[in-house]
Amino acid sequence: MSQKVVSYYENSNEIEKKIWDLLTNAVTDRSSEFRTPVFICGNDKDLDGRVVVLRKADQKNNFIQYHSDIRSSKIEKIKKNPNCSVLFYGKKEKIQLRLKTECEVNFNNQITKESWKKTGHVSRKCYLVTNGPGTVSEKPTSGLNGKFDNFDFTKEESEEGYKNFSVIKCKIKSIEWLYLTAKGHRRALINFEGSKKFAWLVP
Repeated sequence: MSQKVVSYYENSNEIEKKIWDLLTNAVTDRSSEFRTPVFICGNDKDLDGRVVVLRKADQKNNFIQYHSDIRSSKIEKIKKNPNCSVLFYGKKEKIQLRLKTECEVNFNNQITKESWKKTGHVSRKCYLVTNGPGTVSEKPTSGLNGKFDNFDFTKEESEEGYKNFSVIKCKIKSIEWLYLTAKGHRRALINFEGSKKFAWLVP
C-alpha cells in the first residue's frame, strides 16, 4: 500500500509556510510535538543540551524565544558563544527541524517584563527556587520552600521570581527541514543570512 505524501512535499514556499505554522502553533498548543525542542549551546569542548519550552515564534522578525532562570549554567555559555542550535522533531508530522541561531540573554528589560506578565503564577514557580538550577544538594529537593512547593502562594507573592527570570531570544540564521516518508525522504535548507536562499539537500 502506498504512503500518502503531503501536498507541500516539493514546494519551497509551502515548506517554509509549514515550518512557521508548526512553530507558531506550538507556542499555544501544549500537545504540540514542536513545543519542547532541544536547545544546544556551549563550545567544542563543552557542548550542553536541554529541553526547553517554546514561548514565542516570530516569522516577520525571524526569531524564536524561550524562558530561563538567569542562574542557569547555560546563561554564561550563551554569553560566551551566542551561536546555538535548536532541534525539533515531530513523530506525527515526520518532520525534523534543525535551527542555527544567534542568541541573546534578556534580563530585567522590556522583553522580560512583557513575557513575565504573560506567565501564569503557577508557572512562575520555576523561578522561585532558593538556589539556582544545578546547585548541589545534600538531599532530594525541588529547591522550593514549603509554601511555594505546595502551590500555596498568590500571584502577588510569585512576583518574587521575576528577579531570576530571563528570556532567551534566538535569531534564526538557518533552518534545515527534513521530511521522512517511505516514498523517499526530502531535505532542504533555508539560509536567512544576507538574502534568503533555499537549497535542496540529499536526505
